[in-house]
Amino acid sequence: MRTGTLKVPGATLYYEVRGDGPLLLLLPGSGGDAAVFDPIADILAEHFTVATLDPRGYSRSILDTDEPVGELVATQRDDAYRLLETLTPAGEDAYVFGGSGGAVIALDLLVHHPERLRLVIAHEPPCFAVLPDATKQKAFIDEVYTLFRTEGVAAAGARFLQGIGGTMKPMPDPADLPPRAAEMLNRLHANAAPMMANELRPITSYQPDETALAAHTDRLVLAAGRETRGQLPHRPAATLATHLNLPLTEFPGGHSGFTDAPTEFAHQLLDLLLAARVP
Repeated sequence: MRTGTLKVPGATLYYEVRGDGPLLLLLPGSGGDAAVFDPIADILAEHFTVATLDPRGYSRSILDTDEPVGELVATQRDDAYRLLETLTPAGEDAYVFGGSGGAVIALDLLVHHPERLRLVIAHEPPCFAVLPDATKQKAFIDEVYTLFRTEGVAAAGARFLQGIGGTMKPMPDPADLPPRAAEMLNRLHANAAPMMANELRPITSYQPDETALAAHTDRLVLAAGRETRGQLPHRPAATLATHLNLPLTEFPGGHSGFTDAPTEFAHQLLDLLLAARVP
């Protein structure tokens, strides 16, 4: 594995690269970082150059100032695009997989830079604004945010997990993990507060440009976990799939399927990616 940094406006991004072949950029969910994809990255790296990153302000990607990021989705999209351009040879297409909040960034990448992308797989984007009951879900997110401000991360996190149907598994104890995984988990705990403060509301209120996406459905896969079927995390991808007349692709596991069932998840993801490489 190779590591690097990339200076972008207002921040320095940390990233990791494995393997060789066409670029596959993996975008973590809100508050996540490059290492969350460790369970699947080596399998994918047998066929792709797999790049993962810490989004700006999280873990090892440092902001130039303490000011919160403005236009968060657009800013993270531009960061991802700059990394993609840095790592992708001229004239070659890239592939993108995003999970949770990373899936929102992946959708926005496809809206703004379709010419550079061969395939985008968006797994359970939490863009609740697309739902028929968007007003109800906004009230839920506002409640979580208020809890964060008044009672702290733990109370807000518990309410959020309850509100999405208890579909995410609890984090393990770092003491029970190998050193790299334990270090990642400690970073994710530290990321929780800035995520609640700055990212929770912009990501969940994101309204994708469905007209722009409709022009590129040949390079879009909307995905969700089998174990979240009927629950809130599953619904935005299913709703967008209906709006865009696309099938919904279900992956093993739940909202974090690549850690729930990593081998099965990685091979299903690889099948989709390799199929898109065929002329």
